[in-house]
This record gives sequence, C-alpha cells and structure tokens, in this order.
Amino acid sequence: MGEFGLIGRYFQRAVLQQAGDPAAVVLGIGDDAAVLQPGPDCQWVISTDSLVQGVHFPESHCPADLGYRALAVAVSDLAAMGATPQAFTLALTLPGVDEHWLQSFSDGLAQCAVDHRISLIGGDTTRGPLNIGISVFGEVPRGQALRRSGAQPGDLLCVGGPLGDGAAGLAVVLGQALPQGLGEQRDYLAARFWRPRAQCELGMALRGIATAAMDISDGLLQDAGHLARASAVALYLQADTLPGSTALQAWPPQQQREWKLRGGDDYVLLFTLPAEQHAAVDGWRQQGWPVTVIGRVEAGVGVWLDDQAVAGEGGYQHFKESADD
Repeated sequence: MGEFGLIGRYFQRAVLQQAGDPAAVVLGIGDDAAVLQPGPDCQWVISTDSLVQGVHFPESHCPADLGYRALAVAVSDLAAMGATPQAFTLALTLPGVDEHWLQSFSDGLAQCAVDHRISLIGGDTTRGPLNIGISVFGEVPRGQALRRSGAQPGDLLCVGGPLGDGAAGLAVVLGQALPQGLGEQRDYLAARFWRPRAQCELGMALRGIATAAMDISDGLLQDAGHLARASAVALYLQADTLPGSTALQAWPPQQQREWKLRGGDDYVLLFTLPAEQHAAVDGWRQQGWPVTVIGRVEAGVGVWLDDQAVAGEGGYQHFKESADD
C-alpha cells in the first residue's frame, strides 16, 4: 500500500475530519495545506508533541490506546492555555505497513478526536522507527490565553485532579510487581496512562480567573518549578493535601507520595487563583472537576514542600545528562 492509499483508508475518515467545530476548518485534508478560520476576536493557540517508541510509550502496546494517548497528551497543552480545541495534524513515521495496527491506531485516534472535539486536517507519513508527531490548534478569546507567568503572592495553588495515577498506570502497563488486592483498579490505572482526558472544559472555565496555569506531564515538583520560575515566585505545597485516587491507595504511603510528587503523566491542570476565588473551587467540584487546593504562592523563589525547600525537582527529564557529561 502506498502513502496516499494509507492516508485515504485510515486517516481520511469523516469521524476524524469532522470531530471538531466545522466552522473552524475551511479546507482540510486533500490539498497542499489546510485552511483554518478563527472565531471573531479570537487568537490561535498552537502546540506540538512528539512520541517516540521506547521513550514515551512501551514497545509493547495496543495501537488503539497509543492513538488515543498520542492525541490526548497534545490536547492537554491546549487545556493548559484555556483554549478550545479545533484541529490537529499528524506526522506518522512507521517501520512498515501493518494494516491491523493502522486500523486499530486510527480507531483510537478517532475516539480521542471525538472526545475532545478536534478535527484532523492533514499531516504526513514516512518509513522509519515508530514516531508520532502531533500539532494541535485551539483558539481563545483575544488576550485570555492562560500563561505560566502570572502567579502572585497570596494566590492559592491548585490541581485539577488526582496525582500519581499516571505513574501507577505505567507500572501496571509494564507488568511490574503490583500490590495484592488491586483487582479491577488495574483497568482504571492502565486507562489513566493510555487514555488520559485533557481538562479542556476546566481550562476554559479558568479564563479570566486563574493567574497562571499549565498541565502536569513531567511530575508535580518539576512542573511546579517551571511555573514558579516563569512567575518569579515561590510555591509552597502541603504533602497532606495532595489528592490521590482510591486505586493509588493499594501501594505503600511512601510510594504514593513519590508518584504524586514526581511520577508524571497525570495530565491534570496545575494553576493559581486569587485567594478571593476560593469559593470557585467548591463550584467546580460540584460540576465534577475534582479541583483541590494544595498550597499557596509567596514571594521568593523555588518550590517548597511542607515549608522545606525542595532540592532538585525530580520528574521526567527529556534530555537527562549522565554522570559522565
């Protein structure tokens, strides 16, 4: 099967091309480039993610799960900016044409596109080691994009959901030694790794309210460090307030704590709010968004845990230097 036959069969599908707002896509797949139309008085928000086999996902995987994850983690960047998802492109490098793999991958990709209301508008395919590159496009009302740089002393520090599930899910996916009694929670944790749900609705609700925001992909401490530096403030976290799922409780407390702080792959929002917005947290929880206040913003630098400065941030390192470097 040639490149155009592959694209036509697996990616030029109505479910993928029409998953988002049709008014945003003037011209999609089929020409040399796509044409998008932002809403009136809106700005584009654009982000790109690359997933490499053996680095960002295990060698052994379900293609449908991989298709879902590849798009979801990219859309999470739009959620962090308060953007409404509109469209995405796919650059897919494949070692060969495996029609069963492609159908399953396409199905998972389509399910994620429908769940997040985002349309496929183009991309590229080529031969080589398995690599998935996705660029996402969203829009926000002019001047309302959330940034990392606005946190102020006195703000509340919040997270949009439970922490540690992504790391625990990876342990399940890799077949590592698991605690007894995990039972049906295995499926929940595996889904938290393979099929995270980007918090787009929460991100949009934070427009004009949150002073700073980002998503947690590389671990709470590391990503909090990014936000603290961008805002030139200190973030004070309280360990006993960090939310966790029932599934995570199957592990010893020390393991739970480590994964909540440094595990990564949670894709929930980390954001700051003016203290007078505390009542909004209860409102969001009533809407089904499990927002939790986990600390505060103060003048200073760095990340502090239980009033102790954190030495190093831990978390996932994309280019970690060896001891010999």
